[in-house]
Amino acid sequence: MQSPHGVTASAFRPSVMGRNGMVTSGQALASQAGIQALMGGGNAVDAAIATAAALGVVEPAGSGVGGDGFILIYWAETGEVSAVNATGPAPGAATRERYLADGGIPMKGIRSVSVPGLVDGWLLAHERYGALPLEEVFRPAISLCEDGFPVSHLLANGMQAEQERFAADPYTRAIYTDDGAPICAGGLLRNRDLGTTLGKIAQDGRKTLYEGELARAIVEFSRARDGLLTEEDLGNYHAHWAEPIHVNYRGYEVYEMPPNSSGHILLQELNVVELFDLQSMGCNTAESIHLMVEAKKLAFADREKYMADPEWVDIPLEGMLSKAYAAQQAERIDLKRAAFDVPAGGPEAHEDTTCFCTADRAGNLVCILQSIQSGFGSSLIAGETGILLNNRMTYWHLEEGHANCLMPGKRVRHTMNPVIITKYGKPLITCGTPGADTQVQTNLQLVTHMLDFGMTPQEAVAAPRWRSLQHPMESTIPHVSSNNLQVEDRFADAVREGLAARGHELELVGDWGGPGSAQAIMVHPESGALIGGSDPRRDGYAVGY
Repeated sequence: MQSPHGVTASAFRPSVMGRNGMVTSGQALASQAGIQALMGGGNAVDAAIATAAALGVVEPAGSGVGGDGFILIYWAETGEVSAVNATGPAPGAATRERYLADGGIPMKGIRSVSVPGLVDGWLLAHERYGALPLEEVFRPAISLCEDGFPVSHLLANGMQAEQERFAADPYTRAIYTDDGAPICAGGLLRNRDLGTTLGKIAQDGRKTLYEGELARAIVEFSRARDGLLTEEDLGNYHAHWAEPIHVNYRGYEVYEMPPNSSGHILLQELNVVELFDLQSMGCNTAESIHLMVEAKKLAFADREKYMADPEWVDIPLEGMLSKAYAAQQAERIDLKRAAFDVPAGGPEAHEDTTCFCTADRAGNLVCILQSIQSGFGSSLIAGETGILLNNRMTYWHLEEGHANCLMPGKRVRHTMNPVIITKYGKPLITCGTPGADTQVQTNLQLVTHMLDFGMTPQEAVAAPRWRSLQHPMESTIPHVSSNNLQVEDRFADAVREGLAARGHELELVGDWGGPGSAQAIMVHPESGALIGGSDPRRDGYAVGY
């Protein structure tokens, strides 16, 4: 059976609806933690932090206290969108020369660890907007740490892949294995040390993690394994408020994180797509997918040339987001043929991860992307803290002259990009997904599905998904040079044939094998009802009340 738009129709979950609160996340127990905060008198920010802390327990492959993140908040009382950058820099001793002498940046281990910034971002957002004390916000996560939780099939498979590493280290062996054997699906996992850590943070705030007892424990663990983190690296770090970037797309204001996030890519994609009649092309047709893939290539080429930590590199962001520049870029698209070699344009100079969204009755929206980089980060737990450390250093380039070249104290370029959309200043949608460079591609599909084709959040996250691939990250060439396009089997034969005829090299990834774990919440424009959708490809669930 096929829909009028050429997409194979499949059963999907209904959108979840609620009046008082909504949480969508990559794990049902984490969504429930956020709902507990809302039902206990908290707001969307409290719910987001409760969800964030719980995800670090029940979805440890994706995020946690030892990682980074971005927080995007719509606050109904003021009608303003604000942003928190909680990404940590490279350690002060992390020089390009040191890593080159050692043969490059390792994918795992203590030398892959950068300064963890996430928690300070949680605390910054809570200080401004939180209604509940941190002890109450963290209570569900601490309970999951102490009482344990049943391991999902997805998590069991992920831990199985890390079994050799986990079993070899006493701290991971004690938590992520059953005395060296794999923890199977349905088995219980406890991380009591992390529960103690969360309790200390709730009581003493940032000081304990960045200057006090926990900071000393992390640094001692790092030094014992010839790592680079120091007391100064942690003590000097501070998350900060940032000004969101945004563009108007067909009358809707779409907000994103500024650099060092790659959120500008989604906005550039939308600026280009807006110049075409997407509705006449149809939803998920060869024509509309081709257009979006080509717009994606143009935006990614710009990222390769221009984007890095804005405190170290001048980024022509205003030019990149201008409508005039989008018109120039749109002229480069051939609607009949995929471009193989796409150089960066000339704008006028002016990650495993997890995503979750929360909303409350007042109309406040929060979207957070947080990550420890690839699955289980460095695969190291910092001693008796229970903190799984990131491997974010692997996102650096070591080629001299590259915009994203490693420098001590510099923040790496991130793929994480939470999204909030308003209409006439009122909240409408928040959405996002993990998935490294596929995030902005999936977000483009989510946004157009909902805004251009009227899908509900659950329809949007369950729709067939595509992913365009490009050169590996180590490429120093400021362009993209690949026509490889991954598509789920649910796309109709006519769609696949139309894409192949345009020069796309298709790779089929199964009915539900597409990337990401997308989450979305929509506010009904008339009733204010909250409508949530969560990606059926992973462990996510939407919970409302």
